[in-house]
Amino acid sequence: MSTDKITCLLNWHATPYHLPLFLAEKLNYFTEEGIKVAILEPNNPSDVTEIIGSGKVDLGCKAMIHTIAGKARGFPIKSIGTILDEPPTGVVYLASQSGITTDFQTLRGKKIGYVGEFGKIQLDELTRHYGMTPADYTAVRVGMNVTGAIIRGEIDAGIGLENVQMVELEEWSIKQGRTRDDVRMLRIDELANLGCCCFCSILLIGNETFIQNNPKKVAAFMKAVKRATDYMFAQPAEAYELFVEMKPHMDSEVNRKIFQRSFRYMSRDLKNVQRDWDKVTKYCKRLEIVDEAFVQNQTNDFLTWTLEPESAPGFVNPVVDTGVLAKCGCSNYVSLTASAVSIQA
Repeated sequence: MSTDKITCLLNWHATPYHLPLFLAEKLNYFTEEGIKVAILEPNNPSDVTEIIGSGKVDLGCKAMIHTIAGKARGFPIKSIGTILDEPPTGVVYLASQSGITTDFQTLRGKKIGYVGEFGKIQLDELTRHYGMTPADYTAVRVGMNVTGAIIRGEIDAGIGLENVQMVELEEWSIKQGRTRDDVRMLRIDELANLGCCCFCSILLIGNETFIQNNPKKVAAFMKAVKRATDYMFAQPAEAYELFVEMKPHMDSEVNRKIFQRSFRYMSRDLKNVQRDWDKVTKYCKRLEIVDEAFVQNQTNDFLTWTLEPESAPGFVNPVVDTGVLAKCGCSNYVSLTASAVSIQA
């Protein structure tokens, strides 16, 4: 049976930074733009690029480095926008029990968790950069469940995001009678001298054949998401409560804090940032994920509004109190962001 619905596959289970997609559905923006959209959640995040590339799903979400790598592997996928700009990404660990410090050499002999094959490539390249070999650490593929693997002691550290896994571990650490400062991160962009942390920007991507054959539907999809994004920035607390109505498990302290922490990284105009794409393409060449002939698989052609200029080098988005924590009587947002990692352009 055929369907006229556009299918959209998330990069993970529903997470606070996916709010604009769900809000567009909740507020009937998709319908008002003349399309029907089914938002899907994957069983295995590593399958997303292949599923979209095969045409089994039309659109979806994926990190920038995986979008580039997927294209290099022959999957016809293209980025049509961005929902989450450059959250700091790195090796997350608990200082009190891991034996890891700011010295990369302390990872020697440790069990390090990673999401998919490109996380392993990143770790191997870093070890060589610091005079080690991949044999000097034990790589453990844990998927997106880095937090749980660290808590259970299955790994000593793992690749995670400042606005997700660090928040989860900070809240767990508090419950153990420790402080948030026990949760630390060795940022990959700083370790590798990249000058950016944008390789884990979360993009809106699509199957290239679907995009080519349905430009009006793609433009309508992006317009609906932009309307939801505008609503979120204008009324973040109200937007989050609408999200909770759709996804009741979002009504938890940790998820509210993930949204609060993610808010500064959310894209206002949804554009693919050319500077970030250039940096990550260069990084992927260094990792030998793509060759010198690689052509970037991204476009802003479906963004029909005025795009904001790229931010100045070194600009850091300010922390904004979204009001979502007050809704549940959570601890003050200032304490939440006290240990947040700064970002470099």
